[in-house]
Amino acid sequence: MIRVLLVDDHTILREGLKQILADCKDMVVGGEAKNGIEALEKVRESEWGVVVMDISMPGRGGIELIRQIKAEKAKLPVLILSMHKEDQYAVRSLKAGASGYLSKESASSLLVAAIRKVAGGGIFVSPEMAERLVYSLRPESNAPPHTLLSDREYQIFMLMLHGSSITDIADELSLSVKTVSTHKTHIQHKMRVDNVPALVKYAIRHGLIDSDELY
Repeated sequence: MIRVLLVDDHTILREGLKQILADCKDMVVGGEAKNGIEALEKVRESEWGVVVMDISMPGRGGIELIRQIKAEKAKLPVLILSMHKEDQYAVRSLKAGASGYLSKESASSLLVAAIRKVAGGGIFVSPEMAERLVYSLRPESNAPPHTLLSDREYQIFMLMLHGSSITDIADELSLSVKTVSTHKTHIQHKMRVDNVPALVKYAIRHGLIDSDELY
């Protein structure tokens, strides 16, 4: 029996995931967490077959949480379930130790298969994501600028693309406004642009975001 820990800050989504898994005789949702702190507590206090977690949560979450979980339970598979399409987050998640990355829009049809695969020691990736992962292994001199951003910079970069202000980002990530402003400066320097509209154009051109997702 695969014991699943669901980690997502949206109760409605967790309920939906439980319904998807309810008819599976080989797995059970043994616990839930709405943030990174709760997730780590539950990981420490019990044994799990798979952690299914959102990549975007307030406070500690995403790449940082993946690394923390793997540092404490190296063999525990982590499956990322995200609202983001298989953009650079997927590659970063795998490099941080995740065993798979699944977009929420595909969850209803692929979640069960993904959980079974990672629980069995496999890696769940789509052909498109596998191609991105291989591309990310190229020398840095040939890499697109966005691949050179740190994990935190990329997280802030994506929030900026969706219209979040410096203050909004600081609140969501529990950072100071000054820290976020510094990250923004580094992002624009690495991306070789001077403003957010230029970042948006870059993101659309490289398939990191669809135009209908913009603010």
